[in-house]
Amino acid sequence: MSTNRPGIFAVRDVRSLITETSEEGHGLKKAVGATQLTAMGVGAIIGTGIFVVIGKGAGIAGPAVILSFVLAAVACSFSALSYAELASSIPVSGSAYTYTYATLGELVAWIIGWDLILEYGVSVAGIAVGWGGNLNAFLDAAFGWTLPDAISKSPSEGGVFNLPAVFVVLAITFLLVRGVTESARVNLVMVVIKLAVLLFFIVVAFANFGTGHFTPFAPDGVDGVTAAAAIIFFAYIGFDAVSTGSEEARKPERDLPWAIIGSLLICTVFYVLTTVGALGIASPDQMKDSDAPLAAALDEGAGITWAAGILALGAVIAITSVVLVIFYGQTRIFFAMCRDGLMPQRLAAVNQRYGTPVLLTVGLGVLISILAALVPLGTIVELVNIGTLFAFVLVNIGVIILRRTRPEMPRPYRVPWSPVLPLLGVAFAVYLMSDLPWETWLRFVVWLVIGILIYALYGYRNSRLRSEPESTPGWARDASAEDSSPGTPSPGTPSPGTPSPGAPSPGTREPGPGDQS
Repeated sequence: MSTNRPGIFAVRDVRSLITETSEEGHGLKKAVGATQLTAMGVGAIIGTGIFVVIGKGAGIAGPAVILSFVLAAVACSFSALSYAELASSIPVSGSAYTYTYATLGELVAWIIGWDLILEYGVSVAGIAVGWGGNLNAFLDAAFGWTLPDAISKSPSEGGVFNLPAVFVVLAITFLLVRGVTESARVNLVMVVIKLAVLLFFIVVAFANFGTGHFTPFAPDGVDGVTAAAAIIFFAYIGFDAVSTGSEEARKPERDLPWAIIGSLLICTVFYVLTTVGALGIASPDQMKDSDAPLAAALDEGAGITWAAGILALGAVIAITSVVLVIFYGQTRIFFAMCRDGLMPQRLAAVNQRYGTPVLLTVGLGVLISILAALVPLGTIVELVNIGTLFAFVLVNIGVIILRRTRPEMPRPYRVPWSPVLPLLGVAFAVYLMSDLPWETWLRFVVWLVIGILIYALYGYRNSRLRSEPESTPGWARDASAEDSSPGTPSPGTPSPGTPSPGAPSPGTREPGPGDQS
């Protein structure tokens, strides 16, 4: 029997999600192109990972760490394909939260949205703290002095507050308030610089290349390769942040698949070339215990001591762009939840001058800067890992569900060999989640319990699915309450072959990479 009050597993109709993006006061400016979106992906992926994790991976797998980088890229690619399909089909802010709302229902969407708020917020704070550490490393390498501990460390670490971390968060907040166009341009410049730094390392390394460090190639066999891949996997995380810019993309149906998949490919090429070059001038033992393995490789392997300053500068710029893209992603997920009424809707107000949710962005910036200044994050950063992997699981499942429940929906890009590849994406994510410590799982469950309480007390009552009942029949359907006969479309569901408003017609769409059924 149908009800007038949708249940907790009611799903949002894709057409209404797209229509909602043009609401006055709640619509974001479409101002980002393919190059800027791809740069966002590269900006989010290449951070401290390649500058640090390469040493740890080499210590575990030896020279076979090259294969570990390839294996980790393959593991990420399955989820990247699913993100590409959903981002091009549902060009709406919110990423995994929005996709889950359209496939698995409101409660599950709330859970993943609440999870992503923690994941992105802790990630930005943790990366900001790392930015301060790398800034000190650059100042030491280039000028021989560093900031005093009192203004560069948290109270528990012997300081008063972490000023560099506060500075970078507030600077990025100001940039994001100014507009997505300005933010994307600054990120593009930073991406070019950090790729140039990596290219500098690759050129110098290959100019001094030798093969003596490649034997034995895999001292611990397959086990070493897979163990290193599990660590290296997290050096690739960040491509999912591209999908948070769906609503602001000028041509999402074409540009988003290229940006998501392209950024992953670009980073993989740079990672592999950097790893081969590092092993050509330094042994795994020389890199495994170093906090700056690339600088150590140039110093001990090629005898270029002055290069440490260049690599330290590259790390600072790399981390700055990561802070920018990840913080941008968090604001857009929070924005989508506010617009849907699961969080206070007034926070979703878009400033007419800048075209950004100013109040929301400033509020998050202040909270994150306080966290970065005073709290030693430590192992809580592991919540970033479990949150990302959980999102990967739901996005892959979402592709499979939408293929069955909305087969007529236009898909500018389609994951090939579905449901095989999405299921592989689920399998890889679950495998990596199972390897995380139980303390991480405990924190994750506690955070979700808090989130469910907030949903029960606020989100459920204020959701647009319930606060605007006169408009909800075409927006949602509660599968558990619906008794329509098989084959009968639910209200608001387009008939087969009818494209959604704002979506390209099947005959005129521009194909994405790997487009096939």
